[in-house]
Amino acid sequence: MTRPWLLSTAHEPADAPPPRPGRALPAAVLFDRDGTLVADVPYNGDPARVALMPGAREAVDAVRAAGVPVGVVTNQSGLARGLLTRRQVQDVRLRVEELLGPFAVWAVCPHGPGDGCGCRKPAPGLVLAACRSLGVPPGRTVVIGDIGADVAAARAAGARGVLVPTAATRPAEVAESGTTAADLPEAVRLALTPAVPAGEAR
Repeated sequence: MTRPWLLSTAHEPADAPPPRPGRALPAAVLFDRDGTLVADVPYNGDPARVALMPGAREAVDAVRAAGVPVGVVTNQSGLARGLLTRRQVQDVRLRVEELLGPFAVWAVCPHGPGDGCGCRKPAPGLVLAACRSLGVPPGRTVVIGDIGADVAAARAAGARGVLVPTAATRPAEVAESGTTAADLPEAVRLALTPAVPAGEAR
């Protein structure tokens, strides 16, 4: 199987506000999981080990408050390596949603680095699959992540990427990212700020 795995879609809360008028908000904001929303525990299949990254709740709440759908795009090669089961990935997803609320879509790459799929970041497949599921154009989508592969996947899909560097982020990834933020709340502020075309005055 070379396609990404779309986990059962959790609907946004029914009382989520509509998009604010008069602003060119993104059609969706997609977050990387490990190292972005939650601490990176390699091949984690234990919900008890899920710990939020600083500012994660504030950041996700801010996107929802703007009336913009939120999703998750995550590589999970532990599935291909036999270190994780789908049930474990689902259990971790449920724990993340206990802490952060429901996401409109989860797009998961279950393949390993050598499987030749088109969904493992930095390939664009996860971003494109999430956008299809949400019915939004990639060109109006923002991807927030902690490593260069997240930003590269966004770029390859035609989306905007915002990098939130951590200790695991290489200096070259920061230099090549284009847009960086000190933390998740700042990344969301950048995501919700309409991009200004080059040469156009603010």
